[in-house]
Amino acid sequence: MLSLQVKTANKMGEIEKTNFLNENTDLEEDIDISCDHSYEADRIVANTFLSRGLSESPRPNGDNKEIFKNSCCKFSTYDWLSDIKCPIKKRFPIAEVQFKNSHKEFFLLPENETFETGDIVVVESATGFDIGIICLMGDAVQVQMKSKNAKEVTKKIHRRAKASDIEKWINVVNKEYDTMMRSRYTAWDINLDMKINDVEFQGDGSKAIFYYSSDERVDFRELIKILADTFHIRIEMRQIGVRQEAARLGGLGCCGREICCASWLNNFQTVSTSAARTQQLSLNPQKLAGQCGKLKCCLNFENEAYQEELKKFPDKHAILKTEKGDASCHKIDIFKKLMWYTYKQDTTHMLYAIHIDKVKEILEENQNNRKVSSLEDYAEINQGSNEETNYSMDDLKSVKD
Repeated sequence: MLSLQVKTANKMGEIEKTNFLNENTDLEEDIDISCDHSYEADRIVANTFLSRGLSESPRPNGDNKEIFKNSCCKFSTYDWLSDIKCPIKKRFPIAEVQFKNSHKEFFLLPENETFETGDIVVVESATGFDIGIICLMGDAVQVQMKSKNAKEVTKKIHRRAKASDIEKWINVVNKEYDTMMRSRYTAWDINLDMKINDVEFQGDGSKAIFYYSSDERVDFRELIKILADTFHIRIEMRQIGVRQEAARLGGLGCCGREICCASWLNNFQTVSTSAARTQQLSLNPQKLAGQCGKLKCCLNFENEAYQEELKKFPDKHAILKTEKGDASCHKIDIFKKLMWYTYKQDTTHMLYAIHIDKVKEILEENQNNRKVSSLEDYAEINQGSNEETNYSMDDLKSVKD
């Protein structure tokens, strides 16, 4: 049995060391796992308003515009028109308001009051009122509305949030995580095949949106009754897909950057296995699947460029005829414009990399009923076959859209 023991206290800038001791053997192995546990990291994790674009919890009394950061928001929008001096004209009467994660909406501005980006405002809601943060104003809102196909805006911004509004907002936001966990356990207790991923409270605390994912259609009427009796609020259930779930949770991709769906990608397109074959990628589900368990969205980004480049290549199914025997294409290196061939009767599976121009020469000779001497005369690189584990298309069915 393994026991865990913490040697040092967790202080700012200090290294936390943990020992894992094997009690079943006479020889104890002391393994030190060190991690830098900083005060800054703890402060970021403890900030429940980070998903709303605030670098710290808002202050009921004081100016909160300075703590609003676009870099904290999912799908953040930078106002490129803010530094451009335009002739005096009537202001654009609509503002974009940031709520939790990717939840943003457009609202009409009051006529007799001025607002700025970063203002915490009370906005109109279907039931009661909600609290959000103005994240975009001016002519850039008009461009944003066009990109999101938002035509008619009817909801209004009532006023700036008062100290009492912000205090209530802080209280309900701090309850979101506990509410999510309790509702998740409740759904499991009544054997519902669903996972509650996130909870977003309305600013006045009278309503909450429960985001959940499920592979099948779920009858959650009993769950709503239990949650309404437990939390005494209005319940709204919104089903999201696994890609939207990954977007809300966030994370880092294999490229080392934040995953696209959490930072800027909001229009999900179907990703097919043909994109992986076009880019000559290994059909390995572990490498092609993203954090959502589906094929990575980035497979579509350069697919058209690969398709254009492949038009310059000879048919990979064409057989090269040589005096040593027929050869078939094994793989393609699109960047180096090389095609790797191997003899059909060669048991050593030696590979020969031939430039596409020379492949075309060999094919032209074959069309004239002439065989070339061997692949070795045309090859730039010779190497033994070093294949990865073979995966079939059936292995990708679990990650395909």
